[in-house]
Amino acid sequence: MVVLALQVFVQEWQPVSVDNALCLHGRGPNTGFWTCDTAWAYISREDTCQTPFRVKIKKAVITAAGRNQNRLPVQNLVDRDGVQKSALQIIIEETVSAGVDEICLVICPGDREIYNAAAGSWAHRLHFVEQKESLGYGHAIYCARDFVAGDSFLHLVSDHLHVSGEALRCAQQLANVAEAEDCVVSGVQATRESQLPFYGAVGGRGVPGHARLYEVDKVLEKPTPTEAEQHLIVPGLRAGHYLCFFGMHILTPSIMPILGECLAGSAREPVTLSSALARLAERERYVAFQIAGRRFNLGLRFGLFNAQLALALDGKDREEVLAQMLELLAQRPSR
Repeated sequence: MVVLALQVFVQEWQPVSVDNALCLHGRGPNTGFWTCDTAWAYISREDTCQTPFRVKIKKAVITAAGRNQNRLPVQNLVDRDGVQKSALQIIIEETVSAGVDEICLVICPGDREIYNAAAGSWAHRLHFVEQKESLGYGHAIYCARDFVAGDSFLHLVSDHLHVSGEALRCAQQLANVAEAEDCVVSGVQATRESQLPFYGAVGGRGVPGHARLYEVDKVLEKPTPTEAEQHLIVPGLRAGHYLCFFGMHILTPSIMPILGECLAGSAREPVTLSSALARLAERERYVAFQIAGRRFNLGLRFGLFNAQLALALDGKDREEVLAQMLELLAQRPSR
């Protein structure tokens, strides 16, 4: 990352260990910052001259290192066109639809061979990074910092599949919003209260003149219903529903040093992306976009089944699938 500055103010330099590397961490009078592999320093915004930065998405980071979920992406399903392929291939196709050229897959040590095979014809697009320590979802993203190399990127989780409700795929919708708003954007879905234990959620207010777009001012990871009612009410949503993450984000380079800060203060406890996004919302513009589509969490009970059913009903074999479902229901004995 290159930052042009007229003057740098740094106070209280102190060593911080992050990801087994000793860095220098400086606190300054304002909240701007720059980062590199060996040091962080805060920079006064008034004394910083930067060229305009525009969000343009050419890279993607897919996290697949969850110890209990790293086999879900290699499961086979039948896609909209009736072709059998792995969940990973479907996820890669989603990223490519948004204009992505390079994809980083964050994996557990030893998983490269199985993911290479599951990627099929897309394997040549993949860069692999191992998460060698179980320090959380946020740390998994942080492991891809060298791949990101100061660029904005699309981030997807590998245990979700997405089905769009319009002509543009979900990742395309999100990329268009990020480029138009020129800031971090999280995909969200109005989600009923009973599903809060499975998702991060945001609170905020609608952006005037922009349907389904919200200015984010609060982020909580898997909030309780009480916490959600106190902090995450969004005007216009149905009662008992909250804006929960869609498993898809457009992130700017600023997320990496914030993740580094979270890791430095975590005492080696797992770090979530939500905690970093909460800090980011305090420093810069951050919006959420209610994507026209549905997410399907493969890790939930019947998750793979629901994802497969959604893909089938969205594809060319819809009529055949519906006919088979009706036949199955008609043959079911009454109880």
